[in-house]
Amino acid sequence: MSGMDVFDVVVVGGGPAGATAANELARRGQKVLLLDRDGRIKPCGGAIPPRAIKDYAIPDSQIVAKATSARMIAPSDRTVDMPVGNGYVGMVDREHFDEWLRERAHQSGAERRTGTFDRITRDASGTTVHYYAGEERDKSEPLSVRTRVVIGADGARSSVARQEIKGAEKMKFVFAYHEIIKAPKASEGYDPNRCDVYYQGKMSPDFYSWIFPHGDTMSVGTGTMQKGFSLRGAVGDLRRATGLEGAETIRREGAPIPLKPLKRWDNGRDVVLAGDASGVVAPASGEGIYYAMLGGELAAQAAFEMITTGDAAALKLARKRFMKDHGRVFLILGIMQYFWYSSDKRREKFVKLCMDKDIQRLTWESYMHKKLVKQDHFAHVKIFLKDTAQLLGLARA
Repeated sequence: MSGMDVFDVVVVGGGPAGATAANELARRGQKVLLLDRDGRIKPCGGAIPPRAIKDYAIPDSQIVAKATSARMIAPSDRTVDMPVGNGYVGMVDREHFDEWLRERAHQSGAERRTGTFDRITRDASGTTVHYYAGEERDKSEPLSVRTRVVIGADGARSSVARQEIKGAEKMKFVFAYHEIIKAPKASEGYDPNRCDVYYQGKMSPDFYSWIFPHGDTMSVGTGTMQKGFSLRGAVGDLRRATGLEGAETIRREGAPIPLKPLKRWDNGRDVVLAGDASGVVAPASGEGIYYAMLGGELAAQAAFEMITTGDAAALKLARKRFMKDHGRVFLILGIMQYFWYSSDKRREKFVKLCMDKDIQRLTWESYMHKKLVKQDHFAHVKIFLKDTAQLLGLARA
């Protein structure tokens, strides 16, 4: 045991949350191990707002497409286009983007290892993380390293969270699946600068489906909480309906996506969560990259404060700071998903609401800058009245 490597922080999981946490800590001079499984790519539309590009210095080389509008498609096939206005939504391919983030952390000083987390043990000498090298879990003995803090950023079904955080095993998920395919040439039905979002029960009974541009490729996907619903079948139907059935399929990916932050992100001792492991994917929209990176940054800050002060209570700051700035947004989006996605009749009304220019403007401003827009009180009152009319059935569909 005395010959084990010793780190200040072990980060389990190398997605946007874990890689950002490792980068932040390495830049602060901490000895960091970034432990990640090999070959894991999360199904993701790949949208990142300008706030993420600015805050985390994402270079233009990682932006494979720039979406300047979104098209909402109702159950009746009614379409509503929502132009971004000034600016764009950056699109990334997670296969390359996540690796770029991991390598940036390495360049900042974090050590990278490929492996699968096994468990955490403790004794009089401190905390030990056990893991299996590579992916051959059943054919090798686990390796071990010492650490002061563990950041669990190992996804929605986080092994770290399930072992260390009370209530983590009860997290609810949307199950997502997408196919990365070769993009066709621009045409009347396909715009390489537009994100298409399908609010149709036949494609997803309680969430939405999407076609997002990735430059030379595109992501076609869907999600649902309903067990037994064929995600692959729905994506196949969507591809047939949109003339994409014959496009070359490059890869297929599926994974659970949480849509509600856990009530606790730390164990009060030596573990704090980040990203999907903590549940920070936005309800209704399913947006996760920005929130994952922010969660990783906040977890790193909390871990650093614990290390420098010796006070394990500092680990609570990650969740406290996140919810202070974004808890209200998650609450509102959760209510939206629960109500508007519950039936095709309501989805039809929801898409109709998106025709309103005030709703479009406030939606984009909130999304792009990650803040609820408070200045335009008249617009908010107008939207409230329109929402009420739709809820009470006073407006025509």
